[in-house]
Amino acid sequence: MVGTQVSKELMDKVYEVIEIAKASGKVKKGTNEVTKAIERGTAKLVAVAKDVNPAEIVMHIPIIGKEKAIPVIEVNTRDELGAAAGIDVPTVAVAVTDEGDAKKILKEVLNELGTPEPKAVPKEEAPAKEEAPAKEEAPAKEEAPAKEEAPAKEEAPAKEEAKPEEKSE
Repeated sequence: MVGTQVSKELMDKVYEVIEIAKASGKVKKGTNEVTKAIERGTAKLVAVAKDVNPAEIVMHIPIIGKEKAIPVIEVNTRDELGAAAGIDVPTVAVAVTDEGDAKKILKEVLNELGTPEPKAVPKEEAPAKEEAPAKEEAPAKEEAPAKEEAPAKEEAPAKEEAKPEEKSE
């Protein structure tokens, strides 16, 4: 895998950032969520497990992380990563999107990696989905000449109920 391999001490700090961010900020778990966070530029730090099988599941994450200048760190196991993220199951990737109380530790991790601190994307200026241009009203189609309708079948007059004739006295 292409993620940055780090020392045991730095890996422990990464786990600590994830644990604190889980409690006081926000983390995204799983390949799809992490990929979206990187593409949207909201991820500040990404951790990917080494023991992913097949590796193709997460091979794209370091590549897009590099494109977006988001640090991607390789950690030992999915089990440890899942535990750090506060879930009972292993996870292959975690992205810290809001570090919460872990700002200081995150800054230390980024300094050790030699990565500048990612710029926070203000919510108002967050990259929005491109809006589709307003559809121009299509010119009204010329109406095709109406088909001549077949004369409606004449309805048979409703049978009147036979009324007993009034007897005149």
